[in-house]
Formats: sequence, C-alpha cells, structure tokens
Amino acid sequence: MKIPRETLFERPNGVSEILPKDQEWRKVIWQTGQMVSELHDFYFMETPLLEQAELFESAAGSLKEDFGKQLYVIKNREGGRLALRFNSYVPILRSYLEHRLAYFASPLKVYHTGSFLRQIKIKPGFNRQFRVWGFEVIGEADSIYDGEVILAIIDFLKALKLKNLVLKIGTAGCRVCRPGFAQKLRNYYRNHKDEICRNCVKNLDGNPMLLAACPEEKCRPVKEKAPIILDYLCQSCNNHLKAVLELVEDNGIAYEPNPYLLPTDNFMNRTVFEIFAPPFELPVATGSRYDYLAEALGGRVTPSVGGALGIERVIEAMKRQEIVPHAKSKPKVFFVVIGDQAKKSALKLMNQLRSSGVAVVEVVGKKTLKAQLKIAERMNITLALLLGQKEVFEGTVMIRDMVSGVQETVLTEKLVEEVKKRLH
Repeated sequence: MKIPRETLFERPNGVSEILPKDQEWRKVIWQTGQMVSELHDFYFMETPLLEQAELFESAAGSLKEDFGKQLYVIKNREGGRLALRFNSYVPILRSYLEHRLAYFASPLKVYHTGSFLRQIKIKPGFNRQFRVWGFEVIGEADSIYDGEVILAIIDFLKALKLKNLVLKIGTAGCRVCRPGFAQKLRNYYRNHKDEICRNCVKNLDGNPMLLAACPEEKCRPVKEKAPIILDYLCQSCNNHLKAVLELVEDNGIAYEPNPYLLPTDNFMNRTVFEIFAPPFELPVATGSRYDYLAEALGGRVTPSVGGALGIERVIEAMKRQEIVPHAKSKPKVFFVVIGDQAKKSALKLMNQLRSSGVAVVEVVGKKTLKAQLKIAERMNITLALLLGQKEVFEGTVMIRDMVSGVQETVLTEKLVEEVKKRLH
C-alpha cells in the first residue's frame, strides 16, 4: 500500500521520539537513574531488541493466545519467528539463565533502560512504544529485596523532585493459596455475568485475576464487592506481605494497601505494587515478584523481583507538578570564528579543548561576530573565544568574559590551561 505523500513524514501512531528540544527531560532522568542505581549497587544490563517469539509465548503459558496478539512478530530467513522486545523481565531472565549469571553475583542486582513495543489499542498513557528504567533482583526470595526495589524507585522519583508520591501495594499469593482464591473469584463473577463486560466474561475461564484489573466502569460495582485475596493467603505469603510492609514503614514511606491489585501474568506472585504521582492519574512505576518465570522458560524456579518507571509517564507527571528539569552539564565555551582561514585553525583548537574535557559550542555558519555573540548570549554561556585572521597570524586567541565584557588575548599554546582556570 502506497503511503500518501502528505503523511509520508509523519511518525506512526503510538510511538515516541526524543527531539533536541526535549533532551533536558531525558538527560535529567538518565543522570538521576545512574546516580540512584549506583547508590543502590545495581549493575547495568541491556538485552537485545529481538528475542525468540516462543520465549514470550512460553512466559504467557495459558494466556498465550491473548498475549500473542500484542507481540510484534518477524519471520527471519531461517524460518524462525522473532519478536520485538515486549517487556524487560523475560529477556533479562533469559540472559540470566543463558549466561549463568548466578555465578557472577547471587543475588544478581541489575538496572536497565530502553524501549519496548506492544500491539495495543492506543489511548492516553498507553502507547505501542514505551521506555522504562527498571531494577531487578534475581536469585533471592527474601522480602528485603522487594523493599530494596521499592526504595530504589522511590529514591529515583524523589530525586526528580516529584512530590506526594503514593505507593499502593498488594499481594498475588502463590501456587499454594492462589488456586483457591481464583476459584472463589470465578464463582462470584459467574453470579454477576450480566453485570460485567464481555472481556471479563471471557476471562472467567482463563485468568480470573484479569477481572480485578478491568478498567471498565460497568465492572466497577461488581469488582468492589468481589472476594479479596487477603482472606485466602497461606501463612508463608501472609508473612512475606507483613515483612514487606514493615520494611516500607521502617523507611518512612506512606502506602495504601490495595487488595484488588493483582497481576495480569501467571508467573507473577506475592508482592505487587504501583506508585502514583498526583495529579497524574496513571501509575508512574509498577513492580512485582515473578518467582515462577524461570520455570515457565524451561529453567528451575528462580526467586525474582523487579520494578520499573515508565519514562514517558514520569515526564508527564513532572510536567503536571510543574517541575522544570535541570540536568547537570559541564560548563561550555563558545568558539567565535571569523573568516575562512580562521576556520581551519579553529577546528584544531576546539579539538584540543574537547580532548581535555572542555565542552565547546560553535556556529561557524553565522558569518558575523555580532550574530555569533548573540547566540552565545541566548545560551547563557559565560566564556567566548574569538579567533579571526589577525589572531591566526599572531598565534593567539581572544578570551571574552560574556558577563563583564572584558577581553584578553592569550597564546594558543596556553589556551587550554587558561580556559580551564577560568571555568573552575
């Protein structure tokens, strides 16, 4: 199908891009994420954009048919099926098993960031492409690591200056207690079939946990009176939930217990949480335990817990709270170049400065001195270096203090030393 010429340069619906004018938002998130990840002693990890399609389908288990509709699947030349990265924990656990990373660290604590794609109905806050910054702890069932992941995310959001954070936390139980609760849910909803949406009716025989996550207004009255999992927890799950809540309380984090917060994936268990930053209505971060995922992928049961911030949602929440990003950046100098002969010498001098760690800005396309200095003023740069034909002949550069207007000439061999002295 031929794309109409007038829409040829439009990006597809539901995908995002980072424009130069938006870089400060991304930069402050990247800098904050690295700082928090290192403080909490997480290693960096990155997985491929493509995985075997069967990998995600194995994780979905009985939900494979519905789950498969959300995958972007590509057939390769060898006849296999590849899928674009749909979530983070499946590829990370695949890599953990493939490379036997349990021998590298136990538990393994990793952070990751990147884009993910899914085929879904586009609506505010739900796009086909989304970016996350996540934390995973693999190989340990202790509740302290559930708390560690929650604290890392809370620290991240607070470092971004987000206020009034709300942690909502619940539990998904385990293989011992969840089947009994799932049957109670089925029995309850079967008595209210005429009062719920078609999707919920469909999910009754599949994964009744999905009914608790249904956003339809029609289902709300029924959902509010449904059985809650807290009444069906085994002693082990009850103790785990209690331990996580105590860790949250001990660290002064306000939270709201939410018994209706249940996972949409079969392999998730126990701790489930969401974090909100009002007035933005959607969660800016989510997380859970997924102790059964490794087994679903063909390995042994491997206790794991993780959580992630949705980067687009975090930025929107910052905008709603009127937070202006202030990313840390090195002080820059502006190199003013006048004349063709000066251009040749300027590139060498700029490279010397950059090689010594000094960030340099130049706009040599603007031919006049006045035009270049105006740009330096708009960028709030405090130091400008002026190079013209006269300076090239004399082997000098003129340094101009953009605040006071004072100018001084220095020899080119002393330029780097003089610039560093003035910047620091």
